[in-house]
Amino acid sequence: MGASLRLDRAFFARDVLEVARDLVGRVVRHTTPEGAVAVRLSEVEAYAGEADPGSHAFRGPTPRTRVMFGPAGHAYVYFSYGMHWCVNLVCGAEGTASAVLLRAGEVVEGLELARSRRPAARRDVDLARGPARLTQALAVTGVLDGIDVCGPGPLEVLPGNPVADGEVVWGPRVGVAGAGAPTPWRVSVVNDRTVSDYRVGGRRSPGSRGPGPRT
Repeated sequence: MGASLRLDRAFFARDVLEVARDLVGRVVRHTTPEGAVAVRLSEVEAYAGEADPGSHAFRGPTPRTRVMFGPAGHAYVYFSYGMHWCVNLVCGAEGTASAVLLRAGEVVEGLELARSRRPAARRDVDLARGPARLTQALAVTGVLDGIDVCGPGPLEVLPGNPVADGEVVWGPRVGVAGAGAPTPWRVSVVNDRTVSDYRVGGRRSPGSRGPGPRT
Protein backbone atom coordinates (compact mmCIF):
# COMPACT_ATOMS: atom_id res chain seq x y z
CA MET A 1 0.00 0.00 0.00
CA GLY A 2 2.68 2.50 -1.01
CA ALA A 3 2.23 6.16 -1.85
CA SER A 4 2.05 5.32 -5.57
CA LEU A 5 -1.31 3.65 -4.99
CA ARG A 6 -2.95 6.74 -3.54
CA LEU A 7 -5.93 8.20 -5.38
CA ASP A 8 -4.67 11.30 -7.16
CA ARG A 9 -5.91 14.87 -7.04
CA ALA A 10 -7.91 14.47 -10.25
CA PHE A 11 -10.10 11.95 -8.42
CA PHE A 12 -11.10 14.58 -5.85
CA ALA A 13 -11.23 17.59 -8.20
CA ARG A 14 -14.72 16.68 -9.42
CA ASP A 15 -18.32 17.35 -8.45
CA VAL A 16 -18.96 16.42 -4.82
CA LEU A 17 -21.69 13.91 -5.68
CA GLU A 18 -19.44 12.10 -8.14
CA VAL A 19 -16.66 11.90 -5.56
CA ALA A 20 -19.03 10.72 -2.82
CA ARG A 21 -20.35 7.94 -5.05
CA ASP A 22 -16.86 6.84 -6.03
CA LEU A 23 -15.47 6.91 -2.48
CA VAL A 24 -17.66 4.00 -1.37
CA GLY A 25 -15.47 0.91 -1.39
CA ARG A 26 -12.23 2.90 -1.26
CA VAL A 27 -9.79 2.50 1.64
CA VAL A 28 -8.66 5.24 4.04
CA ARG A 29 -5.39 4.42 5.79
CA HIS A 30 -3.64 6.28 8.61
CA THR A 31 -0.13 5.38 9.71
CA THR A 32 1.01 6.38 13.20
CA PRO A 33 4.01 5.37 15.33
CA GLU A 34 1.80 2.57 16.72
CA GLY A 35 1.14 1.17 13.26
CA ALA A 36 -1.37 1.51 10.44
CA VAL A 37 -5.14 1.11 10.45
CA ALA A 38 -7.13 1.04 7.22
CA VAL A 39 -10.90 1.28 6.75
CA ARG A 40 -12.84 0.34 3.61
CA LEU A 41 -15.61 2.92 3.34
CA SER A 42 -19.22 1.76 3.39
CA GLU A 43 -20.98 5.10 3.98
CA VAL A 44 -20.24 8.75 3.13
CA GLU A 45 -22.13 12.04 2.81
CA ALA A 46 -21.70 14.92 0.37
CA TYR A 47 -21.72 18.59 1.39
CA ALA A 48 -21.77 21.32 -1.26
CA GLY A 49 -20.54 24.39 0.60
CA GLU A 50 -22.19 27.72 -0.16
CA ALA A 51 -24.93 25.99 -2.18
CA ASP A 52 -25.82 23.70 0.74
CA PRO A 53 -27.57 24.88 3.96
CA GLY A 54 -26.33 21.71 5.67
CA SER A 55 -22.67 22.57 5.06
CA HIS A 56 -20.32 24.31 7.48
CA ALA A 57 -19.24 26.51 4.56
CA PHE A 58 -22.75 27.67 3.65
CA ARG A 59 -22.07 31.24 4.77
CA GLY A 60 -18.64 31.46 3.20
CA PRO A 61 -15.08 30.89 4.37
CA THR A 62 -14.08 31.11 8.04
CA PRO A 63 -10.88 30.14 9.81
CA ARG A 64 -12.53 26.80 10.55
CA THR A 65 -13.70 26.04 7.02
CA ARG A 66 -10.96 27.59 4.88
CA VAL A 67 -9.58 24.16 3.93
CA MET A 68 -12.94 23.29 2.35
CA PHE A 69 -12.33 25.93 -0.33
CA GLY A 70 -9.54 23.89 -1.84
CA PRO A 71 -7.43 22.69 -3.30
CA ALA A 72 -9.06 19.28 -3.59
CA GLY A 73 -7.51 16.23 -2.01
CA HIS A 74 -7.05 17.65 1.48
CA ALA A 75 -8.66 16.55 4.74
CA TYR A 76 -11.10 18.78 6.61
CA VAL A 77 -11.16 17.61 10.24
CA TYR A 78 -13.42 19.26 12.79
CA PHE A 79 -14.52 18.73 16.40
CA SER A 80 -18.22 17.88 16.63
CA TYR A 81 -20.49 18.72 19.58
CA GLY A 82 -17.41 19.22 21.76
CA MET A 83 -17.06 15.43 21.89
CA HIS A 84 -15.39 13.85 18.87
CA TRP A 85 -13.59 14.40 15.57
CA CYS A 86 -15.04 14.01 12.08
CA VAL A 87 -13.03 13.76 8.88
CA ASN A 88 -14.01 14.95 5.41
CA LEU A 89 -12.21 14.89 2.07
CA VAL A 90 -12.24 18.16 0.12
CA CYS A 91 -13.26 17.96 -3.52
CA GLY A 92 -14.33 20.11 -6.45
CA ALA A 93 -12.68 23.15 -8.01
CA GLU A 94 -10.44 25.36 -5.91
CA GLY A 95 -12.35 28.36 -4.57
CA THR A 96 -15.56 26.42 -4.09
CA ALA A 97 -16.32 24.61 -0.84
CA SER A 98 -17.34 20.99 -1.07
CA ALA A 99 -16.33 17.95 0.90
CA VAL A 100 -17.36 14.38 1.62
CA LEU A 101 -17.86 13.29 5.22
CA LEU A 102 -16.54 9.79 5.93
CA ARG A 103 -19.27 8.13 7.97
CA ALA A 104 -18.49 4.43 8.31
CA GLY A 105 -16.57 1.44 7.09
CA GLU A 106 -14.91 -1.90 7.79
CA VAL A 107 -11.46 -2.17 9.35
CA VAL A 108 -9.37 -4.10 6.81
CA GLU A 109 -5.90 -3.54 8.26
CA GLY A 110 -4.63 -3.07 11.81
CA LEU A 111 -7.59 -4.82 13.43
CA GLU A 112 -5.94 -5.31 16.82
CA LEU A 113 -4.80 -1.69 16.94
CA ALA A 114 -8.31 -0.51 16.04
CA ARG A 115 -9.74 -2.70 18.79
CA SER A 116 -7.35 -1.16 21.33
CA ARG A 117 -8.55 2.32 20.32
CA ARG A 118 -12.21 1.31 20.47
CA PRO A 119 -12.46 -0.87 23.62
CA ALA A 120 -16.19 -0.18 23.94
CA ALA A 121 -16.94 -1.87 20.61
CA ARG A 122 -18.47 -5.29 21.20
CA ARG A 123 -18.19 -6.38 17.57
CA ASP A 124 -15.65 -5.70 14.87
CA VAL A 125 -18.41 -4.31 12.61
CA ASP A 126 -18.85 -1.51 15.18
CA LEU A 127 -15.22 -0.40 15.20
CA ALA A 128 -15.73 2.26 12.51
CA ARG A 129 -19.53 2.33 12.33
CA GLY A 130 -20.23 6.05 12.50
CA PRO A 131 -18.06 9.15 11.88
CA ALA A 132 -16.75 9.45 15.46
CA ARG A 133 -15.94 5.75 15.70
CA LEU A 134 -14.20 5.87 12.34
CA THR A 135 -11.88 8.68 13.42
CA GLN A 136 -11.20 6.92 16.73
CA ALA A 137 -10.28 3.68 14.98
CA LEU A 138 -8.01 5.57 12.58
CA ALA A 139 -6.62 7.90 15.30
CA VAL A 140 -7.58 10.95 13.24
CA THR A 141 -7.64 14.24 15.17
CA GLY A 142 -7.49 17.95 14.41
CA VAL A 143 -3.73 17.67 13.94
CA LEU A 144 -4.55 16.28 10.48
CA ASP A 145 -6.81 19.17 9.47
CA GLY A 146 -5.65 20.41 6.07
CA ILE A 147 -3.31 17.48 5.37
CA ASP A 148 -2.83 16.55 1.72
CA VAL A 149 -4.05 12.97 1.23
CA CYS A 150 -2.68 12.91 -2.33
CA GLY A 151 0.94 13.58 -1.41
CA PRO A 152 3.42 12.00 1.00
CA GLY A 153 2.01 11.84 4.49
CA PRO A 154 0.41 9.56 7.06
CA LEU A 155 -3.20 9.81 5.77
CA GLU A 156 -3.96 8.29 2.39
CA VAL A 157 -6.91 7.13 0.28
CA LEU A 158 -6.31 3.92 -1.66
CA PRO A 159 -8.25 2.37 -4.57
CA GLY A 160 -9.79 -0.46 -2.53
CA ASN A 161 -12.68 -2.27 -4.21
CA PRO A 162 -15.18 0.07 -5.91
CA VAL A 163 -18.83 -0.89 -5.43
CA ALA A 164 -21.22 -1.50 -8.33
CA ASP A 165 -24.20 0.83 -8.80
CA GLY A 166 -26.65 -1.93 -7.89
CA GLU A 167 -24.99 -2.33 -4.49
CA VAL A 168 -25.32 1.26 -3.30
CA VAL A 169 -28.24 3.35 -2.09
CA TRP A 170 -28.73 7.12 -1.83
CA GLY A 171 -30.71 8.64 1.03
CA PRO A 172 -31.05 11.67 3.32
CA ARG A 173 -28.07 12.77 5.36
CA VAL A 174 -27.83 11.83 9.02
CA GLY A 175 -28.49 14.42 11.72
CA VAL A 176 -29.09 17.30 9.28
CA ALA A 177 -32.08 19.48 10.17
CA GLY A 178 -33.66 22.51 8.51
CA ALA A 179 -33.33 23.38 4.84
CA GLY A 180 -30.58 20.83 4.22
CA ALA A 181 -32.45 17.92 5.77
CA PRO A 182 -34.21 16.41 2.72
CA THR A 183 -31.10 16.37 0.53
CA PRO A 184 -30.45 12.73 -0.48
CA TRP A 185 -26.68 13.03 -0.47
CA ARG A 186 -25.73 10.06 1.71
CA VAL A 187 -24.47 7.04 -0.20
CA SER A 188 -23.95 3.67 1.45
CA VAL A 189 -23.52 0.00 0.64
CA VAL A 190 -26.77 -1.97 0.64
CA ASN A 191 -27.14 -4.34 3.63
CA ASP A 192 -23.63 -3.61 4.89
CA ARG A 193 -23.51 -4.14 8.66
CA THR A 194 -20.96 -1.36 9.16
CA VAL A 195 -23.37 1.35 7.91
CA SER A 196 -24.40 3.63 10.79
CA ASP A 197 -27.88 4.18 12.20
CA TYR A 198 -30.04 6.75 10.43
CA ARG A 199 -31.04 9.75 12.52
CA VAL A 200 -33.34 12.61 11.52
CA GLY A 201 -32.12 15.99 12.74
CA GLY A 202 -29.81 14.34 15.24
CA ARG A 203 -32.34 11.80 16.55
CA ARG A 204 -32.61 8.17 15.58
CA SER A 205 -35.59 7.44 13.37
CA PRO A 206 -37.79 4.75 15.03
CA GLY A 207 -37.25 1.35 13.46
CA SER A 208 -34.62 2.70 11.08
CA ARG A 209 -31.16 1.27 10.60
CA GLY A 210 -28.71 1.74 7.81
CA PRO A 211 -29.48 3.51 4.53
CA GLY A 212 -32.35 5.87 3.92
CA PRO A 213 -34.82 5.45 1.07
CA ARG A 214 -33.59 4.87 -2.46
CA THR A 215 -33.91 7.89 -4.75
